Amino acid sequence: MMKAFFLLPLLLASLSCTTRVGAPTGEKVPPVRVGGFTVQKDVIYTPPGWPQALPADVYVPDGPGPWPGILMIHGGSWTGKERRSDMAGLSEHLARRGYVVMNTTYRLAPEHLYPAQVEDLRQATRWMVANAETLRLQKDRLGVFGYSAGGQLAAMMGALDSAKGLRFKAVVAGGAPTDLRKFDRSPIVSVYLGGSLREKPALYAEASPVTHISAGDPPVFIYHGSKDTLVPPDHASDYAAALQKAGVPHELVWQNGRDHIAAFLTYGDILGPAVGFLDRHLRKGQ
Repeated sequence: MMKAFFLLPLLLASLSCTTRVGAPTGEKVPPVRVGGFTVQKDVIYTPPGWPQALPADVYVPDGPGPWPGILMIHGGSWTGKERRSDMAGLSEHLARRGYVVMNTTYRLAPEHLYPAQVEDLRQATRWMVANAETLRLQKDRLGVFGYSAGGQLAAMMGALDSAKGLRFKAVVAGGAPTDLRKFDRSPIVSVYLGGSLREKPALYAEASPVTHISAGDPPVFIYHGSKDTLVPPDHASDYAAALQKAGVPHELVWQNGRDHIAAFLTYGDILGPAVGFLDRHLRKGQ
């Protein structure tokens, strides 16, 4: 299992040949109108003085709105290269369904260790809220969506205050490593956290979404490949059990027979249930 998890960045790297490399150039990319939405790429959401200038692609539906919003978080084992392109299809789908989507990146290990990634995503949330009027965004109706390492971060964002007490109203976490203490020999997790489980047991617990669950957390939609050997299925089932114990509404959908990569590539069958979940929790009263 640990060897397989170590191979995750190499496997995910094979999924896309369009991933951007390095820091943004600072050149403003003109917005692009697509059927049903407009996308503005390479928006820098970090303020001057932030440790690194970080980009996001922002999708705004056609029409007057206002729209609920989604913070989209890519995976890739928290390391290597930023992978917004991996989440572009999901972002486009949600934009066409009437969601403002911020498909963002974050600082990566080993140059930047946890909790830098959570700090970046909190800043992304602040940026969304600060620009709500321009984006035609309902800032009190925000959800977060991530897969793999992005799923871990999405689950963390759901369990923690995101920005000045703001809480997300819904979480979608796919293929998420929700308890990092289960990876006692993983080079990837040790790079992300800056040490082994034996060296930093408290940090491994603190970085695990399952340890932050409490009553009042937002509802969570979990999906996971039943044959996943990179992030074994017990991450999903144990997470669901912890949510159940705390009384947090949740749904768990298994992608039967699929491993980690296949579950990511063939997400079409979870789109309906996942979007239905988001609609129920982010469009109440509409």
